[in-house]
Amino acid sequence: MSLKKRYFKSDKKFLSSAAIAIMIASAGLSGCQTGTVLNGGYVADEQSLNLVPEGSSREQVLLSLGTPSTTATFDGEVFYYISQRRQRSVAFQKLKVVDQSILAIYFDKDGVVTRRANYTLQDGKVFDTITRVTPTGGKDLTFLQQLLSGGSAANMAKGLFGAGNQASPQNPGSLR
Repeated sequence: MSLKKRYFKSDKKFLSSAAIAIMIASAGLSGCQTGTVLNGGYVADEQSLNLVPEGSSREQVLLSLGTPSTTATFDGEVFYYISQRRQRSVAFQKLKVVDQSILAIYFDKDGVVTRRANYTLQDGKVFDTITRVTPTGGKDLTFLQQLLSGGSAANMAKGLFGAGNQASPQNPGSLR
């Protein structure tokens, strides 16, 4: 009795089909490996920061560092220069903040720099500088919820099925 492995025609066809399927899957998945790194905001270098020591005027700060990302005017005026680095490992994934730097320039009531501070991601909460969502007090109803509650979808359904075209004294046009 021979212990030699026999290959049938169906075995060879299966192996070639499996090899083709693996090549197609690996080619398709190789397109998903595109990572993206986005840098945004103001990146302050040491030379620019040395031009704005404590005691500088507001105009000198604007000339050296440019327009701030945002300002605050609660107790005294504060200029914030914000930069973020966000990345995603796959093309369809949501961007994740991996590094954040906030340069804060504090002014007194006369417009003179009192102190500088540099905050990083470890110093506090990540906040989104560009938010495109406006929160509302109500909620969106689905078509079925509107239909059951008698909302605008129910009125539209009545109009489509002719339930609103019955003769009534309130609707004199329907008496013809």
